[in-house]
Amino acid sequence: MVWAVVILTRFKPENPPHSERQVHKITDKFKEYSPEINMPTQLKSKQVWKELEKELFAVLGVVTAKGEARTVGIVYIVHERKLYIATGKDTWKARHAQTNPNISITVPIAKRIPVMPWIKIPAATITFSGKANVIKPENVGDDVLRALFRGLETDKEKLATMSVIEIEPMGDFITYGVGIPLMEMRHPKKARGRAPVALESK
Repeated sequence: MVWAVVILTRFKPENPPHSERQVHKITDKFKEYSPEINMPTQLKSKQVWKELEKELFAVLGVVTAKGEARTVGIVYIVHERKLYIATGKDTWKARHAQTNPNISITVPIAKRIPVMPWIKIPAATITFSGKANVIKPENVGDDVLRALFRGLETDKEKLATMSVIEIEPMGDFITYGVGIPLMEMRHPKKARGRAPVALESK
């Protein structure tokens, strides 16, 4: 009789063999190895380009003649699916881009909670690789010159000391926190995204 009471107590409905916590552990383990859940969010190319056009600051990654990595903050504009950067002729980024045109760009996108701006939230990011081409300002279209130099495009003396780095993105955009709700950024598997650089055909 005592054994019957013990057995019934052990297996009564409120104490099932597999507790709710165990079920969650099994489910989480399944998610960890599920290819569909681990896949990055598939974004539209147009969506990422729109985000790039909203921003103006990025981190440019270049490679020196010695094969050493260097990064520098830059201000850019977007025109006809290319990025343009104004810089002095003798700057290191212009020299490195001429020596090795293989570059990378990371664009940080600030995130804030409107009613609680003091809370620190990691920035969303868009990262991609590309090819750089250092060109003279006179070989750039008027629209690009006006956007880059903001009133100084008619100053010939100033332009004579400047170069323009034209960057053509290649491959895919790799994103984090783009196109998802703010709270979803806490989950890396949900926050990661990817989109082709080339616009999708209609």
